[in-house]
Amino acid sequence: MADAAISIEVGGRLIQLSQDALTLAAACFVAGGLLSWFIAHIVYQKRLVGMQTRLSVEHAATTQALEDMEQRFDALSLKALQQNHQVFMNLAIQSFGKYQNVAENSLLQREQAMAELVKPIREALDKTEKQVQLMEKARSEAYGALSQQIKELSQSQKDLQGETRNLVTALRRPEVRGQWGEITLKRLVELAGMTDHCDFYEQEHTATKEGALRPDMIVRMPGNREVVIDVKTPLDAYLSAVEAADEAQRKHHLHRHAVNVRGRVKELSGKAYWSQFKKSPDFVILFIPGDQFLTAALDEDRSLLENAMEHKVILATPTSLMALLRAIAYGWRQELLTENAEEIRKLGEDMYLRLATFSQHLGKVGRSLESSVNHYNKALGSFQKQVLPGAARFSEMGIKTKKEVQANEQIETTPRQTDSDPL
Repeated sequence: MADAAISIEVGGRLIQLSQDALTLAAACFVAGGLLSWFIAHIVYQKRLVGMQTRLSVEHAATTQALEDMEQRFDALSLKALQQNHQVFMNLAIQSFGKYQNVAENSLLQREQAMAELVKPIREALDKTEKQVQLMEKARSEAYGALSQQIKELSQSQKDLQGETRNLVTALRRPEVRGQWGEITLKRLVELAGMTDHCDFYEQEHTATKEGALRPDMIVRMPGNREVVIDVKTPLDAYLSAVEAADEAQRKHHLHRHAVNVRGRVKELSGKAYWSQFKKSPDFVILFIPGDQFLTAALDEDRSLLENAMEHKVILATPTSLMALLRAIAYGWRQELLTENAEEIRKLGEDMYLRLATFSQHLGKVGRSLESSVNHYNKALGSFQKQVLPGAARFSEMGIKTKKEVQANEQIETTPRQTDSDPL
């Protein structure tokens, strides 16, 4: 195998290099390159060390400079901050003062506006407070008056209870019950229009074979008739029933009350007033001065009314007796009208004659007035035609008087004529 050769042109000359030369040249080149690299590395290391040293020095200087700059910056910052803070505080104080003045003025205006808005409410509240005070005062006075009235009412109730007890005690006496019944009957008769001196007679005596009969009242009726009324007040058992403590006792006393009323019916029927008083119908009225007394008896004895009718006795209370007396009073008024009819006719004829005479006199007065009017009109015409023209000439001649001659007018109205036939 032939050795390889490389031709190299240097300066216009062609130089051929063998393989060994090339190898040696390459080795030398490599060695030179390594040496150059080693030398460069050493130089670089020295430079690096120098640079590191310079960098350390520069870093220390830089660090010191940075610290100095930081301290200066802090001082400047603090100073600037203090100055800015003072300026800011001054500006803030000035702005706050302005805003405070504006806010105070706005607040004052709002307070005034709110006061104007609240003023009607305050006035209404003041009026309401005054009214409440007046109402409270009136309530206190009314409460005091009411308390006093309650005390008086309580005392009156006690007094009434005492009087009621006294009345009950008195009504248990037969003579008192009889007087009370007679007074009640008399008041009813007066209310019905039956006066003492024309229509009824109290306690009238009638002599009979059995003795003197004395009914409590005889009521005169038209047509020469009479109604006999007798008062009975059987209240013992009824009052005991009212004061009963339990229902059994009350029932017992009410039953006894019905028996007493039935006994009074039998007693009055035995007197037979219709046979003694010839002008009386064949019955007698038993007056019980209280509707509740008869009602209580009827509740216990349903046949009491029928039994009384069979004995020719009519049970009456103030209500029913008032209706009967009103009917009798109406009959008396009709009777009086009938009796006075002739007198009324005579009075009518006399009044008619008097009116006829008055009509004649009135016609004469009218005719006299007509004649007077005619004479007045004639005199007025003569006055106007004969007198006034001459009087007017005096005024034309300059004669003046305090009064003027009055120009009267004629009367055209004539009196109204009456009819030729009087009435």
